[in-house]
Amino acid sequence: MAAGFLASVVVVVVFLFGAATAAVGGSPATLSLERAFPTNHGVELSQLRARDMVRHRRMLQSTNNGVIDFPVQGTFDPFQVGLYYTKVQLGSPPVDFYVQIDTGSDVLWVSCTSCNGCPQTSGLQIPLNFFDPSSSSTSSLISCSDQRCNTGVQSSDATCSSSGNQCSYSFQYGDGSGTSGYYVSDLMHFNTIFEGSVSSNSTASVVFGCSTEQSGDLTKSDRAVAGIFGFGQQGLSVISQLSSQGVAPNVFSHCLKGDSSGGGILVLGEIVEPNIVYTSLVPSQPHYNLNLQSISVNGQKLQIDSSVFATSSNRGTIVDSGTTLAYLAEEAYDPFVNAITSSIPQSVSSVNSKGNQCFLVTSSVSDIFPQVSLDFSGGASMTLRPQDYLIQQSSSGGAAVWCIGFQKVSGQDVTILGDLVLKDKIFVYDLAGQRIGWAPYNCGSPVNVSANAGTGKSEYVNAGEISGSTSLHEGLHKLTNIGVLALTLICYIVIL
Repeated sequence: MAAGFLASVVVVVVFLFGAATAAVGGSPATLSLERAFPTNHGVELSQLRARDMVRHRRMLQSTNNGVIDFPVQGTFDPFQVGLYYTKVQLGSPPVDFYVQIDTGSDVLWVSCTSCNGCPQTSGLQIPLNFFDPSSSSTSSLISCSDQRCNTGVQSSDATCSSSGNQCSYSFQYGDGSGTSGYYVSDLMHFNTIFEGSVSSNSTASVVFGCSTEQSGDLTKSDRAVAGIFGFGQQGLSVISQLSSQGVAPNVFSHCLKGDSSGGGILVLGEIVEPNIVYTSLVPSQPHYNLNLQSISVNGQKLQIDSSVFATSSNRGTIVDSGTTLAYLAEEAYDPFVNAITSSIPQSVSSVNSKGNQCFLVTSSVSDIFPQVSLDFSGGASMTLRPQDYLIQQSSSGGAAVWCIGFQKVSGQDVTILGDLVLKDKIFVYDLAGQRIGWAPYNCGSPVNVSANAGTGKSEYVNAGEISGSTSLHEGLHKLTNIGVLALTLICYIVIL
């Protein structure tokens, strides 16, 4: 196709408007036109292409709401610790930081110089750089009087003490780890792609955390990263900041492959798929809470009071791609497991493995176990195949040991839908519309992505080609009139 295109190019003529003669007494103005390139054929195509690229870069500078693509690598395995991280560039000159992707928190923070407890090396074989505000010509500290700090205070992502004017933070994560530090503002650097070939550097000023102390698992070198990239929806999240600047849309999507080859798609943009069903987010919540109303097994609705799933101070149903398994509120767990067990043939042996309900299976789980339906407000249902609630643990006597992947925590009333449930589906987090949608999908295939949620206007995104990493998809990268800001997302699996 490229050869045919080149053969069809006969003449390339480019004009620049030169000096103009002003109109006098109503006479028309005279424009003097000069050629940017000579009329002979001595101009190389590479020169013409270079000039076009300069023009395209100028066009990109006025293009808002591009799609930021994070090509995913790695393998999903519930019995290993899946750590998804991306490389971001911060400061002037730019410095690389490998940071974990976390949809359960809001703030981007990186380890800074003189950090107490910050690991110096990583078992992930990635460099651990430390941010030094004094070494960046574009860095500035965020004071308590800054409106951006006030935004963080309102969402509990920032604190200010009476003894100083420095905007700071202190976070505790679900695994018991923690970090504290202060906020700075600096440039984040992106690689902008246009028409799948023209590359241009882009920057945006963002507020992020400068970590001066870490604790718990964050201090361990075996799976250490240089920080955490929060994908939440509060004001200090990078998503919110880039959206407010017109750099990215206020929507992001992911599609995680569940097979052994792993990988997937993660974009700031709306994946457009006709089979997606949507349900509303519960308003005024710090996480991605949904109104789960009931669970059905094999078409039979379980006798579970819907209040078990309702959002309150200590209850609710949360979508969290940072959680490997899935968790049911304690009152719903036993009815769920009992319904699964009673639906399978008696010939399937049940075993208990480390407190988990497991089964010895000699054929496909799809032929033995029932489908499960999670039913949400607005009539949206999420169908779970057996592979979406079972995990294969091992083999025994020629039989595969499959265990129920939904867990319960004594005294916990929160239901969390993690990667076990989310895999092999498109998920769209439409923050502007305050809704989440999903649809079953082969996450190894190209997807249509729109920079404008709900408009239906879309572009083909062949995730993975943008960064130059190994693509999960084959085919042409079709991007028409929008820029694409690209970062590289890497998934690394660490065995416990």
